Amino acid sequence: MRVLVTGGAGFIGGNLAESLVRAGHDVTAVDNLDPYYDTGIKQRAVDAAAAAAEDGAGSYEFVEGDVRNAALIDELVGDAAVVYHQAAQAGVRTSVDDPRKPNAINVDGTLNVLDAARETEIERVVLASSSSVYGKPEYLPYDENHPTTPVSPYGVSKLAADQYARVYHEVYGLPTVSLRYFTVYGPRMRPNMAISNFVSRCLNGEPPVVYGDGTQTRDFTYVDDVVGVNRQLLRDDAADGEILNVGSTDTIDIRSLAELIRDELAPDLEIEYAAAREADAEHTHADVGKARALLGYDPSTTIREGVREFIRWYRANRDWYEPLVLRS
Repeated sequence: MRVLVTGGAGFIGGNLAESLVRAGHDVTAVDNLDPYYDTGIKQRAVDAAAAAAEDGAGSYEFVEGDVRNAALIDELVGDAAVVYHQAAQAGVRTSVDDPRKPNAINVDGTLNVLDAARETEIERVVLASSSSVYGKPEYLPYDENHPTTPVSPYGVSKLAADQYARVYHEVYGLPTVSLRYFTVYGPRMRPNMAISNFVSRCLNGEPPVVYGDGTQTRDFTYVDDVVGVNRQLLRDDAADGEILNVGSTDTIDIRSLAELIRDELAPDLEIEYAAAREADAEHTHADVGKARALLGYDPSTTIREGVREFIRWYRANRDWYEPLVLRS
């Protein structure tokens, strides 16, 4: 199958593109290589997918381009049977500093993808949304009917994008599925995330730093589980027109996460605390009942298993990855 992955050099998009190539699909990845975080990580993602193609599975083409370029997106979408729209300006705190950039990429860029797709006979557009759309919890776990009151411009932009996808399905009959990801982590993750920072500091004999009092909770989702549900949507139409939570169903508070990583790597270190960061959510916890009912989604990686797997990957790739973490 011919597949387009926007944001295909990013963390989730890169892992997805590589997995699809290894499964024998013909993948085009488009990414603007924005230096929001070090582009060296993105180049590793491109190289991994290209290596998968050289192994004799599917084919792979990388296009450096931007989802804000409507003409380019028209051309690329027109050649695809399925589009995975992973491209986005990530970062809650970044969006607080500059709300217009995430709007231009996450909203206008999404409209470019949707407009291009509705002019074709495309089988499906799968959109990467975010748990940031929910904002402050009125109850937990979040189900898809929970009120959406995002607390950051990033969350607002992702909410607008997944609602556009829903409306394009209802108004134009475009097959769309929006997946609201809950704190995805794993190999090649952005270097400025809590897990990568905790691992780096502990490996270097420095105490992990928790922002706030550490009682904030997160539903951390291992990237392989996210890739798996995306791949199922290549041919499964059971969720067309739907918005689905994709989480782990498991939560951990940030202090316990820091302790888990500390105990794995440097048990004698003490946890340090710093002021909480602006616009960070207090709690996230996914109800994945809808994804389970429609797609049989069953996340298989616990936070302990995922952290250990990430630590193994980090150690194997420490020479190039750790300098990026230390600079973040």
